[in-house]
Amino acid sequence: MYKATVNVTLRKSILDPKGKAAHHALKDLGLTEVENVRIGKLIELNIDADNKDTAYDIAEDACTKLLANEVMEDFEITIQKN
Repeated sequence: MYKATVNVTLRKSILDPKGKAAHHALKDLGLTEVENVRIGKLIELNIDADNKDTAYDIAEDACTKLLANEVMEDFEITIQKN
């Protein structure tokens, strides 16, 4: 059993209204040191696979088919033995 952690973020070229709103709110709270905020999503998958490479391939397939919009989002996959 493997645990895939998928970090999905908007591509740099895509505007992030949630990140912009959070950035303004942080400034209003006095956290003026924060220069930029981008908001994404973290997804965890438990994958029953024979090896790490197969688990990665399954996670990548899940991302390209459903979990991430490759036109607007990038994703990064980390695999750990569970």
